[in-house]
Amino acid sequence: MNTVKTACLLGAALLLPAASMTGCSFGTSIDNIMAPPKLSVEQEQIYSALTDAAGSSISLKYPRSGKYLSAFIVEDIDGDGGNEAVVFYERSGLGVEENTLRINVLDKDGDDWRSVCDTPAEGSEIEKVMISRLGTNDRVNLIIGSSLINRSEKNVTMYNYENGSITANFSESYSFFDVTDLDGDEENEFFLLAGAATGSPAKAEVFKLDGKGIYTKYSCDLSGSFSEFDSLSYGTLEDGRQALYIDAVSGAGSVQTDMIYLDGERLKKIFETPEESASTVRPAGCSCMDVDGDGVLEIPVQTIAEGYEEVPESEQIRLTNWMKVGQDNRLERKYSSYYSVGDGYIFIFPEKWRGKVTVKRDAVNDEMVFCTYEDGKAGSELMRIFAAEDVASREDRISTGYMLLHTKGETAYLAYVPPLTESSSELALSPADAAVRFCFRE
Repeated sequence: MNTVKTACLLGAALLLPAASMTGCSFGTSIDNIMAPPKLSVEQEQIYSALTDAAGSSISLKYPRSGKYLSAFIVEDIDGDGGNEAVVFYERSGLGVEENTLRINVLDKDGDDWRSVCDTPAEGSEIEKVMISRLGTNDRVNLIIGSSLINRSEKNVTMYNYENGSITANFSESYSFFDVTDLDGDEENEFFLLAGAATGSPAKAEVFKLDGKGIYTKYSCDLSGSFSEFDSLSYGTLEDGRQALYIDAVSGAGSVQTDMIYLDGERLKKIFETPEESASTVRPAGCSCMDVDGDGVLEIPVQTIAEGYEEVPESEQIRLTNWMKVGQDNRLERKYSSYYSVGDGYIFIFPEKWRGKVTVKRDAVNDEMVFCTYEDGKAGSELMRIFAAEDVASREDRISTGYMLLHTKGETAYLAYVPPLTESSSELALSPADAAVRFCFRE
């Protein structure tokens, strides 16, 4: 399965403007809908049929994230070739023992919609909705994640709609869930992550569904007492195994990575000890990604830049090593880089820079300066990167020899590379080489 996050390609062709405008691109999702959109004609017809059945004292409920962000979902949820409508709403005037969050299924009767069945949903908010077949079973699963109003507790329930009736056949608490082919057998599995609770660690669970409707569960404990998850990415390992990279919140302002894969009849971890996973701790926002576009995700691990070992932590500048999982499931450095999480760009160091180049901040010009480092001292400049936030700043830099690398909105990212001469350092780069080593996280 493709990675959740796409990344930039360090191309072999040394192209200047064209190559420099390519960049890393992260997938994004809408967490909240601030105001309900205007209903379409079909939705108005469905809503009218809903109020005929449930009354007018209702309010529509919108999923917070995922593919389906409308209170109305029109899909074939029973596999008969025709679409049904699923509507999420809240109903007032119910008894204390009844949940006000409801799921209503409507079907077409000729040209008209009519309510077929209505059932209470878990919780008070709809978090995420997925519709998918699983395993070797032909039934269509309506998978609904819900939460209490403060989102402190989440529950995922699977429903099946058949012969005018909707029934729940699966329910679990969760922190994150998804449907994917984790073991590469061309059949989807359902998996969830559950945060640590009193007396139990964080865990991952994968469920396979067979032709008889029976779930087989595979489970493993994660490497830390994680209660929240920052991001999740799918990717292959170098030996071809499919893996899930889990960036979990490990402390105030930091994340660390755990990795799992489904191997035959077992759900396994790449990192066998908590210490191995803890070696990936870094600030939040540094997510796993496929830096070079080869389908294998890398894990960003930070290290102190040359010359900053003895300065206060608040003044340190850090480099980012992009680590891959190598032989015996051990982490191996693949690339070193400067990664500006705040500005969203990554500059991949050439291998010849390793241990010989450092980065400093030019506060006067608001630029990052890359320079040689030898005998404990910074030397000649190799490159500067500047983020211009307005047209005037951009044009001023370009007029003095800067080249444009990337634009996002009003911000332009530019670099200055000194011209190569006979006296240039052996660490010097050409403008073309500098351009293809720059990528941007959208």
